[in-house]
Amino acid sequence: MKRHLRTTLTAATAVALTAALAAPALAAPPTGGHDATRRAVRAAVAEGVPGVTVTVRDRDGGTWGTTAGVGDLRTGEPRSKRDHYRIGSASKTFIATVVLQLEAEGELSLDDTVEKWLPGVVRGGDHDGRGITIRQLLNLTSGVHDLLADETFQRTYMLKEGFFRHRFDRKTPRELVAMALSNQRDFEPGTSWKYSNTNYILAAMVIEKITGHPYGDAVEQRVIEPLNLTATSVPRNRITVPQPSSRAYGKLARTTSGPTYDVTEFRPSFAYSGEIISDSADLNTFFRALLRGEVLPPRQLKEMKRTVPTTKENEGYGLGLRSWELTCGTTVWGHGGDIHGSSSMAVTTGDGRHSLAVNFNGDWSGETKAVVEAEYCGDR
Repeated sequence: MKRHLRTTLTAATAVALTAALAAPALAAPPTGGHDATRRAVRAAVAEGVPGVTVTVRDRDGGTWGTTAGVGDLRTGEPRSKRDHYRIGSASKTFIATVVLQLEAEGELSLDDTVEKWLPGVVRGGDHDGRGITIRQLLNLTSGVHDLLADETFQRTYMLKEGFFRHRFDRKTPRELVAMALSNQRDFEPGTSWKYSNTNYILAAMVIEKITGHPYGDAVEQRVIEPLNLTATSVPRNRITVPQPSSRAYGKLARTTSGPTYDVTEFRPSFAYSGEIISDSADLNTFFRALLRGEVLPPRQLKEMKRTVPTTKENEGYGLGLRSWELTCGTTVWGHGGDIHGSSSMAVTTGDGRHSLAVNFNGDWSGETKAVVEAEYCGDR
C-alpha cells in the first residue's frame, strides 16, 4: 500500500513525537562498512520517524543490523532488530512469485486476459477485463484505477474518523475491486504505467480461482514454508502483529503535521494484497533466494526482471519487482511497502549477495530509500 495509507488501534490516543526524539537510540557496535547506514538510520529518527530497524546480509554472508529511536512512544522501549512488521506493498513480490510459479506449471499464461479467470469482475467506469492481461496486472500497465485513490476508500480507511470507526471491518476483495472500478480507468491498457494496488487484489483473486483456496495458502505453501520464513505470515483476520514487534504510528490525515496516533491493530482485509507480516531477516532471505534463482525457474525469473519505465528516473518495474539504479551506479532489486504505521523497503543486488531490509514504525516521515543509498553507496 502507498505511504498515505495509515492505521489502527488503541482508541485515538494522540502521542507526542518529541517522545521519540528524546528517547535513547539503540544501535549495534561500530563495524566496518556500515557507518553511513548507521548515520542514515539516526537521521531518519531526527527527521521524525519514531523508530527504525535495519538488517543487512553482506556479500561475505555475514549479517549486521542496527536500530534507532523507539518502538513505543509511551514507554520509550527501543526497537528490536527482530521486530515483526506489516510489509505493505512488498507483499506484491510474494503474490507475483506465486503467479509466476503457476505460469511455470502451465496453470495460466501471462497473456491470459483477466476476464478468462475473473469473468465479469473487471467491469465498471470504462474498465474491461477482456482487454487486460495478467502480465499487465503484475507490471502495473493495466490502467486499472488505484483503490487507494478512491475518495470513499480514503475517507473510510485512511483518515482519522473513518479509520477508528472501520478498522475492524471485514471486506472482501470483490468489494474492494468494485470500489476502485467505480472510477474511470487511468489509461488504456498497455499504453502507460501507474502504481495501482487494485492490480494485485485482482492477481490474488486469480491465484484463488486457480488453486481453489485463499491466496495466502499458496504464499505459505509455495514461498514461506520452503524458505523457512518463520517470521513471515499472512494474517487474514488477525488484528495484531506477532511479538516481538513495536507499536505503529500514523497521522491519519492528508498532511504530515498534527497529532500522532497509535495504529498498531486493525483487520487487514481492506489492505488485502498488502497484508503480509515479516521481519528484516526473513525479507533478506526471500529476496536473496528470489534473485539467486532458488524460487522461480530461469524463464520466469527473467520475465519478472523484464522492467517497464516508471514515473521516476532510474527506476523500473517488472512483475512485482522493482529495480533501482542508485547514485553510485549500483542496481538493486526489491520492493517497498507502506501501510498504516509502517514504511519498509527490502532490496538486494542482482546476484543476491548483498541484501538490506529496513522498517520505520511511522508512515509520515523519513525516506527508506535514503537508508538503501547509504548502505550501498555511502561508504565508498
